[in-house]
Amino acid sequence: MLESPRRHADSVRSAARRPGLDLPPSAVADRHTTRLAPADRREAPVDPIEALLLGLAQGLTEFFPVSSSGHLAMLQALFGGRESGGLLFEVGVHVATLFAIAFFYRARIAELLRGFVARERETLEYVGKLALGTVPAVVIGLGAKDFIDEQFSNPSMVGVLLLTTGCIVMSTRWTAGKATAPVPSWGAALLIGCAQAFAILPGISRSGSTVAMALLLGVAPLAAAEFAFLLGIIAIAGAAVLMIPDLQNADLSAMTDLAIGGATALASGLVAITLFVRMLDRSLFHHWAWYCWGVGGAFLLWTMN
Repeated sequence: MLESPRRHADSVRSAARRPGLDLPPSAVADRHTTRLAPADRREAPVDPIEALLLGLAQGLTEFFPVSSSGHLAMLQALFGGRESGGLLFEVGVHVATLFAIAFFYRARIAELLRGFVARERETLEYVGKLALGTVPAVVIGLGAKDFIDEQFSNPSMVGVLLLTTGCIVMSTRWTAGKATAPVPSWGAALLIGCAQAFAILPGISRSGSTVAMALLLGVAPLAAAEFAFLLGIIAIAGAAVLMIPDLQNADLSAMTDLAIGGATALASGLVAITLFVRMLDRSLFHHWAWYCWGVGGAFLLWTMN
């Protein structure tokens, strides 16, 4: 899951600042870690091109198992580590990816709603498992906030955790033909939720960790993707709701750029989730590990240079 849009945005931007280069006096930097004081954070409106790029990055990397936080960190480095677009823009592109999931699984969501209203046992169990899978992220997100924030301020950690994501994804290589369960068990739902909580860390892919956990626990590929992404709806929606009070003072002057970013995130998200599910169904999921290793290794070397 997703971490909250504000925490997600803050973390990847601080991680994207290359250590030792152009840091203001109030920044405390060493070879491996950059921590910026609040006064050093700069919020600037995006332009249409930047809005399109940020929306594209969010839409694609939210669903491919490559970590959206890691990629946004690198993209933000190109923009000088600014608070691009502010909180409203960040919430907007995250909510756009929520709509992408909801549209892709619209038939399944409608089925669950009907079954829930009718009190069907199978549906109630499935919804209960989704609720159970949400608990670890809530508990860990609140209970380990200080530790998590520390990792967010460490630029090298993004590279390390992207490499870790690659290992997680590659671990599913040997599950082809063995994962056949149509729905996760209660125990599996909890462990998938733990994987989602692990993805609060920057560089860990939420889709990669949750789907990998489901496959390793014997859940069939398409069922694994469905459960992981429906779990993501709860995560994104919850994070957005928590940000509502902070949006009262949001800058509403760049609604056009917000619309561009949101529309791009929605469209690219739909493409990404479609391709992701097809690759998963064809047992190609583990190939994303090579990408994570390449990008993670390159970014780690860059931050330590």
